[in-house]
Amino acid sequence: MKIKRGDGLNIVPFIDIMLVLLALVLSISTFISQGKIKVEVPTANNAPQENNSDDKPIVIVVSNDNKIYINDEEMNKDNLEHFIAKIPNDKVVNFKGDKSSSLEYLVFVIDQLTKKGHQHDKFRIDTQHN
Repeated sequence: MKIKRGDGLNIVPFIDIMLVLLALVLSISTFISQGKIKVEVPTANNAPQENNSDDKPIVIVVSNDNKIYINDEEMNKDNLEHFIAKIPNDKVVNFKGDKSSSLEYLVFVIDQLTKKGHQHDKFRIDTQHN
C-alpha cells in the first residue's frame, strides 16, 4: 500500500492516548510526593507555589501526636538538634506540621536554623492552598 503525497497519517488517536497517559502520571505523582507520614497541614490563602529544583529538600514532619520525622524516619528532639546542626546552610528545608501539632516544634526548628546561620530563603513551611 502506497501513501499518496497529499494523504497524511491520522495522529489524533495517538495524541488522545498520550493525554490519558499524561493525566495518569500527573495524578499518581501527587500521591507519591505526599510522603509516608499522614499530616494534615494548615491551609493558607496565599501559599507559595512549590519550587521544583533538582536538589531534594530535607523534609521535617511533625505529626498530630507531636512525633518528629526527618525524611520519613522518626527522631527525638535532641537528635533533631544535632541533625539540624549538620545541614548545609544552602540546603532547602521543608517543614510540614500537622495543624493540631504543637507550635513548639516549628519554633524550635526555626530557632535552630537561625542559630546556625541557615539561609532564610531555603526554609519553607508547607501548607495547602485554600
